[in-house]
Amino acid sequence: MEEGGEEGKKGRRKWRSGCSRPMGVKPQQPATLVKLCHSTSYPALLPLPLHLPLPPPLLFHLPSKPLVHYGTGARRSTNHAQDGRVTTLLPLPHAVNVKRVSKECQRKPMPINPEAMLVAPRPDSGGTEGLQVSLLANHFLVKFDSKQRIFHYDVDITPRPSKELSRMIKRKLVQENSDALSGALPVFDGRRNLYSPVEFQDDRLEFFISLPIPITRSSSPNGGVYNMFETLKIKTKLFRVNIRLASKITGEDLDKYLREEKDGIPLPQDYLHALDVVLRESSSESCISVGRSMYSSSMGGAKDIGGGAVGMRGFFQSLRPTKQGLSLNVDFSLMAFHESIGVIPYLQKRCDFLRDLSQRKTRGLTREEKKEVEKTLKNIRVFVNHRETNQRYRVYCLTEEVTENLKFRDRDGKDLMLVEYFKDQYNLDIQYKNLPCLQISRNKPCYLPMELCMVCEGQKFLGKLSDEQTVKILKMGCQKPAERKDIINGVMGAKIGPLSGPYAGEFKLNVSREMTKLCGRVLQPPKLKLGDGGNVRDITPNRYDRQWNLLDSHVAEGSKIKRWALISFGGNMEQRSCIPRFINQLSTRCEQLGIVLNKNTVISPLFEQIQVLNNVSVLEDKLRKIHEATSNNLQLLICVMEKKHRGYADLKRIAETDIGVMSQCCLYSNISRLSSQFLSNLALKINAKLGGCNVALYNTLPRQIPRLFMDDEPVIFMGADVTHPHPLDDFSPSVAAVVGSMNWPAANKYISRMRSQTHRQEIIEELEEMVVELLEEFYLAVHQLPKIIIFFRDGVSETQFSKVLKEELQAIRRACLRFPAYKPSITFAVVQKRHHTRLFLNDKNGSSSNHFSDENIPPGTVVDTVITHPREFDFYLCSHWGVKGTSRPTHYHVLWDENRFKSDEIQKLIHNLCYTFARCTKPVSLVPPAYYAHLAAYRGRLYLDRTDSMSCSRTTLSRTSPLRTAPLPKLRDNVKRLMFYC
Repeated sequence: MEEGGEEGKKGRRKWRSGCSRPMGVKPQQPATLVKLCHSTSYPALLPLPLHLPLPPPLLFHLPSKPLVHYGTGARRSTNHAQDGRVTTLLPLPHAVNVKRVSKECQRKPMPINPEAMLVAPRPDSGGTEGLQVSLLANHFLVKFDSKQRIFHYDVDITPRPSKELSRMIKRKLVQENSDALSGALPVFDGRRNLYSPVEFQDDRLEFFISLPIPITRSSSPNGGVYNMFETLKIKTKLFRVNIRLASKITGEDLDKYLREEKDGIPLPQDYLHALDVVLRESSSESCISVGRSMYSSSMGGAKDIGGGAVGMRGFFQSLRPTKQGLSLNVDFSLMAFHESIGVIPYLQKRCDFLRDLSQRKTRGLTREEKKEVEKTLKNIRVFVNHRETNQRYRVYCLTEEVTENLKFRDRDGKDLMLVEYFKDQYNLDIQYKNLPCLQISRNKPCYLPMELCMVCEGQKFLGKLSDEQTVKILKMGCQKPAERKDIINGVMGAKIGPLSGPYAGEFKLNVSREMTKLCGRVLQPPKLKLGDGGNVRDITPNRYDRQWNLLDSHVAEGSKIKRWALISFGGNMEQRSCIPRFINQLSTRCEQLGIVLNKNTVISPLFEQIQVLNNVSVLEDKLRKIHEATSNNLQLLICVMEKKHRGYADLKRIAETDIGVMSQCCLYSNISRLSSQFLSNLALKINAKLGGCNVALYNTLPRQIPRLFMDDEPVIFMGADVTHPHPLDDFSPSVAAVVGSMNWPAANKYISRMRSQTHRQEIIEELEEMVVELLEEFYLAVHQLPKIIIFFRDGVSETQFSKVLKEELQAIRRACLRFPAYKPSITFAVVQKRHHTRLFLNDKNGSSSNHFSDENIPPGTVVDTVITHPREFDFYLCSHWGVKGTSRPTHYHVLWDENRFKSDEIQKLIHNLCYTFARCTKPVSLVPPAYYAHLAAYRGRLYLDRTDSMSCSRTTLSRTSPLRTAPLPKLRDNVKRLMFYC
């Protein structure tokens, strides 16, 4: 439909409070003001005043010191280079002439054919292996009328209000202008999109809605200085609302997408978004909306978790296309919010150095304390408590001067001291005169004393939760499966749930109130290989939780640690006296596990104060002296700490990038009460870090999947992840990590490559270089390049699938082109843990399959039907045992598959790999390559902690220059070929 046209064609009318007016006539101020009835329990958040040649052979330079080998029986010919390093030129197989082509000389890949980049289709109707089990999923079938038209209108409100205020404007508009809207009950997303089940009287409508808004006046004649201290007056604020028909949509495309098996049909996002807005319209009127979740005090109230934060329960909802049709995914949700209390008591809870502030009202802030307070309060919304107002303000920074020295200019141009003003105007004596005020305007001096401000309710807690807060909020969300299932079913029938209100009926949506019934399968655990020196040399974890123990067995491959040292940070005399017993018992436990750990450290244990961890230069000096005292040949440094300390990041960075020594940290609280489990876990981590192997698959992958894998055609498993800075951090770089397996066919030793990249960039920018480095290392270890690359990508949302597939898959291909005549087959799969699909045992059918557990689904449960994608290759796998709460299965989505995996093959592969994770004796929830990539990316983030923590204290109200990415420090050669991040 055209937007223009003759005026008489549609007889466009403009509306004001339900009455028409001619075009071009300026609206008059309404004589009477219509007050808006607040239907929500939280007040509107109002904005501040608006302003309107041939490549060389592949040479590997290795340190002259012996390295841990990934394979066995590696043959290496060495020639001593002039620089003292060993230059190794490996003999290459005739089949593959491996020469690394320079990036400048490499052949550019062929342009991508859009049709060739379609997501991999499901290869079959689903897997068949495993024992069947009856399940329930928190998906609720949604039936829609595909011929029902939905009218999409674009909404423009001026002056631009907040999202909460926009909803109030919409409600009043619908109440007062029913005729103009053809009696419809439209839904609104709070931004610009309005959806109606019937067409409005005109394609273009204009309304003027007046709301009672508290306003302030500028105190200077020219409006140059704005302050919050003038007496507030309640006036009506007029909003102009322009509504324009944007499109008419139906569900025919979605119906076709769900029903047809042909690939290439795009998902109709516009229609799906419309239905999503319909199903959350009623909830958004009475709940706090954060992303796709709704939070309400009616679901159990807010619980204090300490540190100025409260935990609030809510529910998540999202529409998903599945094999059974359109389904509504509903789950229990939990979020931390800022506690709505005064700013002073809030700071006392957030900042340890201000705990006694109420007893020391005359104290000020040091420079570092002020930076910490400013970081704590930045972007928090507050309101004042010394007068009646609904106005809300955002904290931008703190004033340079303390409250006692602040002054402002009144309308007569006279300077007034802020403290005196409050005494004269409100008869208030400012108590905390030596604290700065809150600056609540980006550009103008607008000051509010802290003691007169309250933190607004319903704000997501943006600070990093402490360990104690995390424990408390996890406990709030730790429901057993039966309890979580009851909560979800309760939401579907609740007054605040997605089915409350008349909106679903208006749009002819029929949502089932029963969870989806489906049939899953439980894969059998693999047989595991242990060390030859133990009494038990192989084991099949048949226990209900799939755990195994190493009481009578050795690790698969034990490392030899002859030169190691111990340093202590903090601890009292009693705790320090436990060190000799700890050394003795750790070496004994290692011996029992087949790991050689010298019973004596090369130097006597060193005892330092915990404060050493606060000083980077002193810490580095201490560690370097230990290394030098051991002739620079230290294999392991064990660090015992009194408590968790931020200096841990500096210690790891110094040890791994400056000195080149493997480190293992532990707490006095654990070594004071030594347990066999703690010693075993510590030994496993040490063994993995020093090049050992804790467990392997008894039947190698070529024996398990002979159709795809062969002993003499190696496979590399890669994992990739990107970690981003804290939400309050506006400039620190993101960190990307890629890991690769370095042994075949065991495939259980991984090395990593890490890079910093653009702030919050999810696509891995230097993936090509990292893959090239890993392929070179793989050749060093296995003596040939891998024939197959299986790449697991973590942390990618469904909206980024297309971009990741296009850019990162091409980066892997370009990396392979750096080696002439090398073209491996690639499988690219995305791994997702942050989803809301939950599976429950269906105990109503009396099935004997429920002998696994009366609570969580058993380890090995896989689902690839009913709730999975209609055509694409995805499945849910719960490979671990959920000890607490409700198990969350991992969602695997194969985006690209040149190896043509069958469902059973890739499910079995991933499930069995989950038993080879180095740090524990049980299957993990995430396939190890993705798990290791996550750990490596976190380690890279630690490397940046020191410099970032210093720069984070700066307050940046606006960003005017492009961000520069700080590079990560380079790992030492004797560290980067080991699993130091484990």
